[in-house]
Amino acid sequence: MSEFTRLRGQERFLQQPLALDRTVYVGEPIAIVLAESRYLAEDAAGLVEVDYEYQDPVVDAATALKGERLVHPGVGTNVASQDVVRKGDVEAAFARAAYTRRETFYVHRHTAAPMETRGLVAEWEEQSGRMRVWGATKLTFRNREVLAGMLDMPETDVEMIEVDVGGGFGVRGEFYPEDFLVPFAARWCGRPVKWIEDRAEHLVATNHSREMQCSLEIAVDKDGFILALRGDVMVDLGAYARPNGGVAPGKGLQFMCGPYQIENAEFELRTLVTNKTPFGSYRGPGRYESSYFRERIVDLAASDLGIDPAAFRMRNLIRPDQMPWNAGAMVPGGPVAHYDTGDYPRVMQQSLDEFAYDSLMPVRGKKVDGRLHGVGIGCFVESSGGGPSESARLVVTGNGRVHLYTGTSSMGQGHETVYAQILADELGVPMDAIDVFHGSTTYVKKGWGTYHSRSAVMGGSAIVLASRTLRDQVAGLISRRQGLDPESLRWKAGALVEANEGGKQILASLLDLGVSAVSDPEMQLALEADSIYSSNELTYTFGVQLAHVAVDPETAVVEVLRFLTVEDVGRVLNPSVVHGQTIGAAVQGLGGTLLDHLVYDENGQLLTGSFADYLLPTATDFPCVEAISLEQSPALNNPLGVKGAGEGGIAAVAGAVANAVEDALRSLGVCIRDLPLSPDKVSALIREASSRHMH
Repeated sequence: MSEFTRLRGQERFLQQPLALDRTVYVGEPIAIVLAESRYLAEDAAGLVEVDYEYQDPVVDAATALKGERLVHPGVGTNVASQDVVRKGDVEAAFARAAYTRRETFYVHRHTAAPMETRGLVAEWEEQSGRMRVWGATKLTFRNREVLAGMLDMPETDVEMIEVDVGGGFGVRGEFYPEDFLVPFAARWCGRPVKWIEDRAEHLVATNHSREMQCSLEIAVDKDGFILALRGDVMVDLGAYARPNGGVAPGKGLQFMCGPYQIENAEFELRTLVTNKTPFGSYRGPGRYESSYFRERIVDLAASDLGIDPAAFRMRNLIRPDQMPWNAGAMVPGGPVAHYDTGDYPRVMQQSLDEFAYDSLMPVRGKKVDGRLHGVGIGCFVESSGGGPSESARLVVTGNGRVHLYTGTSSMGQGHETVYAQILADELGVPMDAIDVFHGSTTYVKKGWGTYHSRSAVMGGSAIVLASRTLRDQVAGLISRRQGLDPESLRWKAGALVEANEGGKQILASLLDLGVSAVSDPEMQLALEADSIYSSNELTYTFGVQLAHVAVDPETAVVEVLRFLTVEDVGRVLNPSVVHGQTIGAAVQGLGGTLLDHLVYDENGQLLTGSFADYLLPTATDFPCVEAISLEQSPALNNPLGVKGAGEGGIAAVAGAVANAVEDALRSLGVCIRDLPLSPDKVSALIREASSRHMH
């Protein structure tokens, strides 16, 4: 999929579909039970007897690093990967710094919890030797390739079909053990097999995410400019390196410097295996974590230096005249990243003005109605796009409609609306005359899927290319038949007209042409077009997130009074879709910062194995979220000028909220290093600060 889906060394820790002699985490599949109904299957599974020989587990990265107990003795280490990335001269930068500070931060383990859990239906056709699987999402073509190889079948004999599901957020659509076991069972028994995960299974079997520790040091010169960052990052991978297990660690390093003019940086990354559910992608992988680390150390530096945190950030933001900004090759084994376009200081100022930041100065750190108030800022850069390519196919039908087939998949992102909108604009046909088909590996020859906020960038660009190809084909055929120069024709509002001023109309509508071409094979061919849009260039958005919180010092409950996210996404194709995506991402980020927490005990048992313990935000928990999407810096590397907008809303939430909570509790001497900011955690911080003052 990309150069950092799995880091070098992680291939030693791949998971088998079923455990053989050893199980290494609670939730690892050990057997598959088939029955006529779920009830019978549950009863039959209860008859399976397994003898376990208990071994002391490794339940955190620090213990794993010591290597005294090995998760996989046959490998000989718990270190799955170890890399160092750098840019500039870090030692020299720290040597000339007027100020330095190092802190260790921790982001806790949590995960996405889509409304619907995972599910698959597999059907084996004995006569044709074909396998059909419903329930594949996100990476249907990639999963088909993997499944076909494991079943020793040609890819063309495997069809993966996406279905409507209640969100994905990164955890849905990876290739899990069940993605092999269900089709395998269907072929073995010669009958369709259905599997639906329950919520308890989901919380122990579906990818966990986020858990990282970072010891980060900042260097600042006498004028308040950041000279360098350096640090060490440890990632708890869980028991195995699953597909895309290197994405969050790699992206974390890539975006550690964020939107600031930091030319010198060095980071050591270690990913480690533990006896916990394996780790994978969750919306904004690596960006949420690294933004938290960076925005915390930036806030602490500003406080130590006596500079307002907004002014300190503004001073260090990348300027528009520095674009494209060379961000360095900060992903292990990856290419140099270049931030493409953006006016970061302008967006920052717009955000501060919208939030009325200056007017909140009088309440910061003050008690109002019994609660301490604080304001926090988080800035972020978010990448989107992601190659290598995406496909689209267009057919103008004999009943006057346009069929669009795409290689991306949808899990609630609104592709049907946005893709129809792009196509309607390109062809000049009504949106209600367009039918969008996605989610089957039979629709196009090759697709890549939906991840990395790439669908509008890659899928949308493929639609543009297919539209232009179709128009050129039709114009070329008509001009040849009528003896016209194709260069003398142009498309205007869906009609083909002569290019000269006041030129006569040659064709009124593509839709009418589709009807009349029923008995015209040559024109029918012209009314079909395939395209592949190829690009490995990413687009980069910039955003600012601001939080105003109130903290009750007695109960340690944090209330987010207002939360604003402002992001320059280049071009907004559909305001409602982008707004919904951004609000949803921000609420997920708030939940992850304040509520969500996968807690293990010392025996490797998950203690938060149901929604009674694993807390999630509800629709009424955060009514204060506002989102503004700007169109100030379009992308230059795709025909639509779009940048992805699905993940930025979550990127700097933790940093902004943590900074706000610390701002509120500054008079008490609280320093926030670890997430989540639950009442228990905040109460402990207040007690620790009080104890320090007493001594």
